[in-house]
Amino acid sequence: MDLPYLASYPETLREQARHLLGEGRLGTALLRRYPEPHAVRSDKALYDYAAQIKARHLRNAGTVNKVVFDNKIHVVRHALGLHTSVSRVQGNRLAAKHEIRVAAMFRQAPDEFLRMIVVHELAHLREKDHDKAFYKLCEHMEPHYHQFEFDVRLYLTHLDHGGGRLWGMDWLSI
Repeated sequence: MDLPYLASYPETLREQARHLLGEGRLGTALLRRYPEPHAVRSDKALYDYAAQIKARHLRNAGTVNKVVFDNKIHVVRHALGLHTSVSRVQGNRLAAKHEIRVAAMFRQAPDEFLRMIVVHELAHLREKDHDKAFYKLCEHMEPHYHQFEFDVRLYLTHLDHGGGRLWGMDWLSI
């Protein structure tokens, strides 16, 4: 059984995921761990959510001008969110605009999943590359960052193998 979202994890974890998938219990295990979706539904609420995290941990980082849920981000391309920076000349100076886009499929997901994605994208304000300093900053902003990332990957694996969305309208059918 192919598990592309878990490829970099140890074989023991991949085997446990295969076992849960084979028994049809991966979705149930995720629902048990994360029973409720977050309450952030609009782009304005998402902006406020990200601004609170930024104010708490990244006061001196650049300003984020826009934070939105984006229907065009496809997880197939391994993107859960995007951080973009556009520089424009304004008079005799250069002005940068930072935007964060979160895949719309996370509009109805647990708060922990949304926070992990927002923290990841905010960390790019300070660290451009996915290196040790980047992940240290992610852990500073969210101490359980790596666990939440793993659980998001489990959820993507669940979806990839024909499981339905767990925190949307169709979760009631489980």
